[in-house]
Amino acid sequence: MAHKTLHSNQKLFTLSLILLSLSLLIFFIFFGSKNNIVNRFKVETDQPNQLFTNPRWFDLIQEESNGDKKIKVGLVNFNDEEVSQYEVHGHSSLVNTVRVHFDCVSKVREWKDFFPVWINEDSNLHPPMCPEIPMPRLEEYWDLNVVVAKVPCDGWTTEAGMRDVFRLQVNLVVANLLVRSGWAKGPDVKWEVYAVFIGHCGPMPEIFRCDDLLRKEGDHWVYKPELKRLKQKVLMPPGTCQIAYPFGKTDNARQNKLKNRQFNHREAYVTVLHSSEAYVCGAIALAQSIIRTNSTKDLLLLHDEHVSPRSLTGLRTAGWKTRQIERIRSPFAEKGSYNEWNYSKLRIWLLTWYHKVVFIDSDLLVFKNMDWVFHYPQISAAGNDRTMFNSGIMVIEPSLCTFEDLMLKSFKVGSYNGGDQGFLNEVFTWWHRLPKEVNFLKYFDGNHSLNREKIPDDLSAIHYLGLKPWMCYRDYDCNWDIKERQVFASDKAHEKWWQVYDEMPERLKQYCGLSPHMNWRIKKWRRIAKKLSLPDEHWKIGVTDPRQYNLAQ
Repeated sequence: MAHKTLHSNQKLFTLSLILLSLSLLIFFIFFGSKNNIVNRFKVETDQPNQLFTNPRWFDLIQEESNGDKKIKVGLVNFNDEEVSQYEVHGHSSLVNTVRVHFDCVSKVREWKDFFPVWINEDSNLHPPMCPEIPMPRLEEYWDLNVVVAKVPCDGWTTEAGMRDVFRLQVNLVVANLLVRSGWAKGPDVKWEVYAVFIGHCGPMPEIFRCDDLLRKEGDHWVYKPELKRLKQKVLMPPGTCQIAYPFGKTDNARQNKLKNRQFNHREAYVTVLHSSEAYVCGAIALAQSIIRTNSTKDLLLLHDEHVSPRSLTGLRTAGWKTRQIERIRSPFAEKGSYNEWNYSKLRIWLLTWYHKVVFIDSDLLVFKNMDWVFHYPQISAAGNDRTMFNSGIMVIEPSLCTFEDLMLKSFKVGSYNGGDQGFLNEVFTWWHRLPKEVNFLKYFDGNHSLNREKIPDDLSAIHYLGLKPWMCYRDYDCNWDIKERQVFASDKAHEKWWQVYDEMPERLKQYCGLSPHMNWRIKKWRRIAKKLSLPDEHWKIGVTDPRQYNLAQ
């Protein structure tokens, strides 16, 4: 009897467990789902097609806006089916979602159409025109709080930038929408706007700065852009098919008054010396040339331990403030090559106490005041070849996160020349064209060879490619003595460098002496040029440069 009673109790206990389990299951199905809809705000990053149902970015933006105002969200680059998927459900009283309509850029347009090798800069002729990149009717989307965009990432396989016209269009559409909404009520009204990009490649860093990234969840990127900087970006031409505009010409007077309140406007010309003292003389002459133009900017020189105390004394006397750095090796340069340590130039992004810097190589000379270049955004530079810019002069906006990003990419992204210029052109594919007078390349090939002795007098700066003037006798450009280097030869440009040298104080000229090795090399190539009877006949010129007799030790 006791055994039957025990068996009945076990059956009753088992039945009770089953009923309790069913009750708990029903409870979690009902109340758990409700909790997901109303309270959880989570991006399901492990799903192949992520739904914007209760996204984490909405929670973040709601907190920023105190959670008590209606949020208007614009959706960019979504088809009809995706629009319904990416709406924020369960908050119809707080969120209004609209699809942004715009015509896609023509598929026949290529990147090179927006970044041509050469454009006509003659002010007497019609200015060059850029191909059209259609934008939305911005007046229809003037009150957005958030712009959500699906970024085209097709073909994105490396950390390098993409030269994709449609991707550029999507980024510019988002930027224009944010600026239009953020400034709709005037620059004095605080109207916060956010951007959410969906895609593993993220937005273009040239337009949306890493400094403005609030959060990254999986392939969702949430930005709160600084509208002042973003406005400058949308006022730029869509590519280098036109000369970029300085911000002073695109901003009104009232906004210019606000500029000094909003930004730290410390600015500097910066150059870098590393690995040897071969460019000390060039840096001294560069500083003197900038000072001659009555520049109001700081002069800062970054150097490594290979620059001697004696040379640092001369550099400081010439006008540079100096700061020691640790050099950075170029991962794709050959050991012992001239560009092995060129990535040291990346250190300029660490100068965050400056609002902007203009990097300038120490083999340039400045002949006209160039302080107006600081009105341009990052990266502004003169053209070099194909769709590339020359890194000899660049407008840079220092940023710790940009430096960290560049360092991470430096081991993954190749360089067409093994140095910094090739690398930076792969990372920053969207850049702004400065007039060629800002960085006149001393390079003459083919049809341009006749211009080598017609150097314009109104140039802002000359970039002394090839053998440097201080590495030659002052009597002529010694690039003439080496057939392969004659594309860099110009006696007129050479003469201009020595004019600056002649105006330098005597205590600075001593840093531009010839070493015995340099003197031996010049004489060696003069003998070879004579033996080859090179037709320019510079090897016949009698040398009078007194430095050949007073060699530096």
